[in-house]
Amino acid sequence: MELKPSGSLKIDTFSMRIGDIEGVELDRLHALSLSVGWPHRAEDWQFLRQSGHGFVALDEIGRVLGSAMWFAHGTDFATVGMVITSPRLQTLGAGQWLMKRVFENVVGCDLRLNATRAARRLYLSLDFQPEKTVYQCQGIARLETTDGPTDMRHVRTLDPGDIPAAIALDAAGFGVRRAALIERLFANSAGSGLFKDGRLSAFALCRPFGRGYVVGPVVAESDADAVAIVRPHVHDHLGSFLRIDTHMETGEFATFLSHAGMPVFDTVLTMSLGKRLTDFAVGGATRPKSYALASQTLG
Repeated sequence: MELKPSGSLKIDTFSMRIGDIEGVELDRLHALSLSVGWPHRAEDWQFLRQSGHGFVALDEIGRVLGSAMWFAHGTDFATVGMVITSPRLQTLGAGQWLMKRVFENVVGCDLRLNATRAARRLYLSLDFQPEKTVYQCQGIARLETTDGPTDMRHVRTLDPGDIPAAIALDAAGFGVRRAALIERLFANSAGSGLFKDGRLSAFALCRPFGRGYVVGPVVAESDADAVAIVRPHVHDHLGSFLRIDTHMETGEFATFLSHAGMPVFDTVLTMSLGKRLTDFAVGGATRPKSYALASQTLG
């Protein structure tokens, strides 16, 4: 497949040119995501720009009509996200043009992304393979007094000294070491951790995002542990909008989310190019699992 894109693309009656996402005002990026109904605030865009790299598609008078970003973790793995084209361009090849520009910058990398229904045909055409469904769970946070255990002796708020242990735990659950991202998330999040024999065995981070707050990543060895570390964030944001993106469709954790005011709102599909999710697994019945994504964009 020919992946070398041209420097411009003729669309309808005008041409688009490529630009670095760093050079675009945040309000213009915010307007782009609003045009497709995505909840990202200008602050969310800024966090993503600080965490990764990307391109925008600009028309002849500088309007932002598309975007695509990638987030490298080491030298051979990256996640792809914020692939947006304005509604008028979604069937005219702009998404594929932007993705080919991304490919130029991630040569030799295994790639992972989360595809909306509207984008799946695009990614299939680029040889991405389906992996798992992601359940976007969201709503107004609540806690029923009968939910779950009350013994929280081993759960505490995380501090910067816990970052190395969280990085190691995230790498075991996600399959790839994401040290820079976890450090940046810690700086923008409140964290809760479950400790067993003085060792961090599960953690959950919560930060402002979109309409309210998002909980993620969540890494734990069991559903019960995942519930224990998410519960404090639900309690802290009772009556506020809360969101979690998870691969868990059934089980204690999924049930807890529904009871906590976060039923399934939508789904996306994790897809990969190169190594598949199962290829990253490192065995062991109690191996930490990624119970919630950092976000659909970041994985």
